[in-house]
Amino acid sequence: MHQLQSFSVAKVLSRLSSRLHSTRGRPSAPLGSRILTKNDDIFKHNMWDHVQWTEEEKENARQKAKENSSTQIPLKEQGTFDTEACQYWDKFYQMHQERFFKDRKWLFLEFPELLPYGAKGQNANGRLGDQQASHPRPTGSSPTDTETRLQQPNGPTHHHRNTTPPDHQGAAPEKNKAPKQTPTFPGQQSSFRILEVGCGVGNSVFPILSSIKETDAYLYCCDFSPCAIQLVKDHPDYSDSMCHAFVHDICEEASFPFPPKSLDVILAVFVLSSIHPERTQGIVKRLSTYLKHGGIFLFRDYGRYDFSQLRFKKGRCLSENFYTRGDGTCVYFFTKGEVHDLFSSAGLEEIQNLEDRRLQVNRGKKVAMHRVWMQSKYRKL
Repeated sequence: MHQLQSFSVAKVLSRLSSRLHSTRGRPSAPLGSRILTKNDDIFKHNMWDHVQWTEEEKENARQKAKENSSTQIPLKEQGTFDTEACQYWDKFYQMHQERFFKDRKWLFLEFPELLPYGAKGQNANGRLGDQQASHPRPTGSSPTDTETRLQQPNGPTHHHRNTTPPDHQGAAPEKNKAPKQTPTFPGQQSSFRILEVGCGVGNSVFPILSSIKETDAYLYCCDFSPCAIQLVKDHPDYSDSMCHAFVHDICEEASFPFPPKSLDVILAVFVLSSIHPERTQGIVKRLSTYLKHGGIFLFRDYGRYDFSQLRFKKGRCLSENFYTRGDGTCVYFFTKGEVHDLFSSAGLEEIQNLEDRRLQVNRGKKVAMHRVWMQSKYRKL
């Protein structure tokens, strides 16, 4: 393995020794609290949290990224990775089905905003525990919601009730005049609505569904791969009463099956990195129009100089910090500043914007890898 792709454990230990007790600026939990404080503890776990890089490590990473991006794929050959992205991902899911990724049981520790107040979420061990969401309920998400619906006690939800009073002369309303109806949409009766974009085969979907069973929440999930969506719908835990899975390309300006300002939460996990960086700003702006005032956009994705960026070989680079893998799928690596600009330019307010730096240890091969992920939360004003 290349020396700039991974580091021998001995070298990592020597570099760590000078900063074992330096935790200044370290993000607080729940971004992990497994801190390496003793050199000989490195083999006790596969992952260590909040690892600070030395200047030498930063420079090595910069040089490796510069090296593997020095030869870029010709522009005339790049178009296919954008126009045929759906086909590449569809082939990926046809090949791997639901076996490639693991369910994200960490979701509720990092993103308690996914659950309505008082719901039970799975902890890191998959066990259920009470979740008290750390954000105020968005405006308009009370049980008497915004779609001009009227709720009768113990009765069905009515989207219209004819309460038109007689006119000022006492005349009755016109008998032939049809009452105005509010368009219906899946999950309309729910007071808490979540959208996951780029849901894949449901590695976030099913942990969420498991946790909202006894609540008034509803989950929408979309992916532009028909194969992935079919796998979600075929899953034994999929239920139309709690979830609506649909094929949708977020790069296109097509409408969603719900109205603007109807969502409490949007979740994007390792999704925006797969899209050309010139498209992401428009995507975030369009998605944000579907959030209620006070709604939350939750984001987790690859950070600059993550191990997976440094391991790319020459000839896989499309543009600066944007690469294509051997199967045709693409990946971009974000910085903290880029993430902030991306969401703030869409009119969203920063709640959290962190670099999650970890040390992943392969105890069998005696190597350690620096992982870098971005984790952010932004609120619609």
